[in-house]
Amino acid sequence: MPENTEKPEKVHVPVVTPESLSFLEKYINNSSPTGFEAEGQKMWLEYLKPYIDTQYVDNYGTAVGIINPDAEYRVVIEAHADEISWFVNYITSDGLIYVIRNGGSDHQIAPSKRVNIYTEKGVVKAVFGWPAIHTRGGEKEEAPTLKNICLDCGCTTKEEVEKLGVHVGCVITYEDEFMVLNDRYYVGRALDNRVGGFMIAEVARLLKENNVKLPFGLYIVNAVQEEIGLEGAAMIAEYIEPDVAIITDVTHDTQTPMINKITQGDLACGRGPVVSYAPAVQRNVNKLLVETAEKNNIPFQRQASSRSTGTDTDAFAYSNAGVPSALISLPLRYMHTTVEMVHKEDVDNVISLIYQSLLNIQDGQDFKYFK
Repeated sequence: MPENTEKPEKVHVPVVTPESLSFLEKYINNSSPTGFEAEGQKMWLEYLKPYIDTQYVDNYGTAVGIINPDAEYRVVIEAHADEISWFVNYITSDGLIYVIRNGGSDHQIAPSKRVNIYTEKGVVKAVFGWPAIHTRGGEKEEAPTLKNICLDCGCTTKEEVEKLGVHVGCVITYEDEFMVLNDRYYVGRALDNRVGGFMIAEVARLLKENNVKLPFGLYIVNAVQEEIGLEGAAMIAEYIEPDVAIITDVTHDTQTPMINKITQGDLACGRGPVVSYAPAVQRNVNKLLVETAEKNNIPFQRQASSRSTGTDTDAFAYSNAGVPSALISLPLRYMHTTVEMVHKEDVDNVISLIYQSLLNIQDGQDFKYFK
């Protein structure tokens, strides 16, 4: 008989536990708009507390869990905590509310969405109204824009709106909540990038549960204000002064309609973490990630970024006279909508890749290209 040379198919071993998933659901369902991340950060630190030695919170709310705080060599693993949202910008005499963006909120998905307006008196419910199809006459329909989408909170005067506690500057998020789709995808708003905060917290859990003693200080960073310019990362990088940083964020799955793979690359949910190539990505740190993935049979994909990665990687890389930094991205469908989707196995594999990469970093390791 001919010898069977086919390799047995690798069986995926889940990393996320039922208890972890319960936290992820609560964490995603909590609102953490840019500039208003505090409640989510408290929740995240509470989950992280059993796995760290100490913690630090800066003036704008970036939260850091620290393992081996006295070590001289400092390694960062980082994600960002904030989600896109809206601000109340103008209240009409008829009680309708016009908005501006807080981050990269998509005006095209707003019509007919339910929202929460956060006030000192509590949450006020509202909806993004839109004219009925019967009333939208003419050859060319008007598309949703910031000039024509508005919120209706059931009031008929500006005074009524203000009595509810709503004023210019109140922040607004969508109501949509977390779910698991087809036992394959995690779905919800703000997976960009609270799923990143979840994944780095899971790395800390694995280190603790496996009784790993790292030879360096590990700073598990959940940064604020990424969505409006990487601001939280820039601030905390100056404080920590890390020797190396591994950043995790989401990137685009390009398999759905209306996405051009020629310009956006060929990336897919379910094919594994994405390793990035860009000027800010330090090649030797990147090489460590790739070699770790290959050694541990972790599937991965590659992505190239022109000029900048558009993630907190750039902020860390160009801080403190240059910090060797690399990016591990999680493929995601429908970014900046309320139905962002990530594959369960990709989440497991990002956690595993960060965890295994930490085990391959030496105390005092020098990542310079030449000396």
